[in-house]
Amino acid sequence: MYIYKIRRRRPGSLKEHLQRTRYPWLQPFFAVEWIWDWLAYLLGNWSFLEVLEYLGTFSILLGVILFFAESGDREKQKHYQAWQVINTAQGKGGSGGRKEALQELVADGVDLVGVDVSDAFLMGVRLPSANLARANLRATDLRMALFDQADLEYADLTFANLRKASLVKANLEYAMLADSDLNGCDLTEANCEDADFSRADMRNCELKNLKWKGIKEVKGANLFGVKNAPEGFAQWAMQNGAVAIEGDAEWQAAIEKTEGK
Repeated sequence: MYIYKIRRRRPGSLKEHLQRTRYPWLQPFFAVEWIWDWLAYLLGNWSFLEVLEYLGTFSILLGVILFFAESGDREKQKHYQAWQVINTAQGKGGSGGRKEALQELVADGVDLVGVDVSDAFLMGVRLPSANLARANLRATDLRMALFDQADLEYADLTFANLRKASLVKANLEYAMLADSDLNGCDLTEANCEDADFSRADMRNCELKNLKWKGIKEVKGANLFGVKNAPEGFAQWAMQNGAVAIEGDAEWQAAIEKTEGK
């Protein structure tokens, strides 16, 4: 950075300065101005102040260099704090800042393999393309959550509330979705190989191009009102214990009858 330095001219005498005023009553003000002119002259030609100015500019440059040099450490610290929030609230209800922490980690490309957020309130959480393999999401409130293209292989979603959640192209291989609430969920092109949908509420789900062949269990699952179900899926599901019942009471009665209660 270039510093433009002005060399001031030596002020004249006080007498000469006062002669510039046409009115005697202004002379005290001109006298004060003359004093400031001398002070500006002396300071403006003091090399020490010029050195200080250069040092100030250098410190700014050094600060910018350090800011970029330490960016990696700041990111690590941010991730550490996010994990601390998640782990501290483990097993507790509510959000406890976990929703924001999870979204922050996923946005930075951090894997969430095996994360435990069971029983948490994470309504509306957005975790697209997240790696949630073997994650514990048991009984978690995930209404209107977004898991598009997320990896949920072996994830525990038992009793999870996924009403109107989006699982487009999600990997649900070996996922446990028993007793989960998937009412209105979008499962377009989701991979459900060896997934367990026992007693899952799948009413009004979008099932376009669902990869259903190889599903492990659908006994007691409710398929009432499903949309765009792949050819052969509904017939196969009904033959393996699924039902299509609109009311909750009637559905529960059908489950109890099937289980011999």
